[in-house]
Amino acid sequence: MTEPEILKESLYHYRPVLRPTAATWIRHILLLLVTFCTTTIAGTLFPFGKYMAFSEDDPQSLSELLQLIFTIPARYGVFIVEAINNLFATTDNLVYGLKFSVSLLFILTCHEMGHYIACRIYRVDATLPFFLPTPPMVGPAGTFGAFIKILSPMPTRKAIFDIGVAGPIAGFIALLPVAAAAYATMTFGSTHDIQSGYISPISFSEPLLLEIFNWLAGVNTALPIEPNPFYFAAWIGLLVTALNLIPSGQLDGGHALFAVFGEKVHRWTGFIAFLVMASLSIMGILFYNSPSGFLIAVILGIMMRIRHPSPFDTTPLDAKRKVVAVLTLVIFVLCFMPFPIHINY
Repeated sequence: MTEPEILKESLYHYRPVLRPTAATWIRHILLLLVTFCTTTIAGTLFPFGKYMAFSEDDPQSLSELLQLIFTIPARYGVFIVEAINNLFATTDNLVYGLKFSVSLLFILTCHEMGHYIACRIYRVDATLPFFLPTPPMVGPAGTFGAFIKILSPMPTRKAIFDIGVAGPIAGFIALLPVAAAAYATMTFGSTHDIQSGYISPISFSEPLLLEIFNWLAGVNTALPIEPNPFYFAAWIGLLVTALNLIPSGQLDGGHALFAVFGEKVHRWTGFIAFLVMASLSIMGILFYNSPSGFLIAVILGIMMRIRHPSPFDTTPLDAKRKVVAVLTLVIFVLCFMPFPIHINY
């Protein structure tokens, strides 16, 4: 580092850190509470719960199709009222929804607080976690996740790395007891359920971590698994962790890669990640009836166009952080699913 850069980094180290105001706390807590409500409802709905609304409409003409489209808002309103009534219809339904929402929000909160606490340690200004509620069935889990916004530059490559990996590592640790609870409470259907001929319109791929849990628990994957809120919360947590660890742009994996290898490798890896995911998305739709890869490819296409900011101090990482980088890669392998959702038809 040059002398001006050293002075700038030194002054940055002792700068005051932005602290959330009371109004900021209220805003973020309200977003969390709204997300808690939407995820609780979503947890009882298909594909995570048993409640499913089937439409009997089969438009045969353009006018009938237009009528169906124009009545969607009213029909959706009726559906939400029915979903809330279903949630409170029995104690079992409410408990199921709460198990799903509390588990999922626990994982997401641990992930974002990992980032936030690391930012505080390095005196990097950042917002509290923003939780993103979505209307049930619009965002299938009742949320599009959570994020923090970093408001000041990163002082060192070490800070970039630690802040980047703190989230997925914290989230991964948090989802392990949720996955364990899933397998401790897991129940199965009977062979009669298979012989009945019913095929769910959606099925979920299992990442390597859940395959390991299947092996340890001796799970018979030939039998249908009854809906389990802990399982689905852990599954979403694994998907979120894998997506964030893709080495591209300003995703968590992109931060880690930039800190370890620098800007040039980061830029080329983002381009390669996009090409790989675009290819996988085409393979997924052609061979596995899995359209989910296209959304990931679009996200990576946007991410690779975002330039990663450079820190004041570009000193390479120490050996222990390179070991953590390898462990983070292992977490990515355990979580990644090339074709997360399959459409059965």
